[in-house]
Amino acid sequence: MNNLADEKRAARTAALAAREGLDPSLGRQLGALLLAAAPPPAGARVAGFWPMGGEIDIRPLLEALHRRGHDVLLPETPQRGSPLIFRHWQPGMAMLAERFGTMRPTGDIMTPDWLLVPLLAFDRAGRRLGYGGGFYDRSLAGLPGAVAIGCGWAAQEMLEVPAGPLDVRLHVIATEREVLRIAR
Repeated sequence: MNNLADEKRAARTAALAAREGLDPSLGRQLGALLLAAAPPPAGARVAGFWPMGGEIDIRPLLEALHRRGHDVLLPETPQRGSPLIFRHWQPGMAMLAERFGTMRPTGDIMTPDWLLVPLLAFDRAGRRLGYGGGFYDRSLAGLPGAVAIGCGWAAQEMLEVPAGPLDVRLHVIATEREVLRIAR
């Protein structure tokens, strides 16, 4: 297991370097491609994320989903070892600062069935590399019927992301260049 932790640590360093200097506003292209190729079904409760640090900015996609009538949710970061809590969000809503540099809305707690998931790296088998807290893996494991869509830049693709038995694979990956449906 130590070897996997070392592999993930090295992959995170490479992934952070790969996204350095990329334009967060390319999230508009990601959103347009995703809505054209794999939109959520009518009535789906969609969880997104508020970008932090150098993450791709999917806020235009969240606003478009809201305009289409979807309940849009954003995560609240719980204590370590717990799954995420998802709260209802709408444009203009007050946001609260949390630890790790995250922001969360003040809306009601809801359960998503379609999740836009941030990532540091991905591969074409649907493996995702996150920041290492395991929040999304625990959350996705607890939502077995939900569709998980990784969101990032094409430059964040790796040949193979190091993964263990608790790492949940994505169903779809969306970048500013393409939408990949992962064969299961």
